[in-house]
Amino acid sequence: MYSNKVTLIGFTGADAEVRTNNDRSLTTLSLATKSSYKKDGKYIEHTEWHRCVVFGKLGEFAATLKKGAHIQVEGELRSRKYDSKKTNSEQTIWEIRVNSILKLDRAQKAAAEDEDESTEEEAA
Repeated sequence: MYSNKVTLIGFTGADAEVRTNNDRSLTTLSLATKSSYKKDGKYIEHTEWHRCVVFGKLGEFAATLKKGAHIQVEGELRSRKYDSKKTNSEQTIWEIRVNSILKLDRAQKAAAEDEDESTEEEAA
């Protein structure tokens, strides 16, 4: 038995990009995740960038995501090779083939709206 499942929670680094090849469209997302550790009494932060590829109806939804969206993606880690014109050699890239996206920033926006309403009510 095998399992290849990845779950990432982070922020998009740019607006989603849509590409079409032979009547098949795909959406790519750049997702940033952060981790930190303590070294010599100071916290060191590390940002990891993940290339996410989304197909089909989910790709249409992903195409609406803008820079800074807080999302959770689930999918499978995949590698693929291509010939790089820059280095004149074969390169391998790793990407997440996404099968689920959950938008997480709705609650933050709702909380901010509640705060705005209470401020307006207090002013009145």
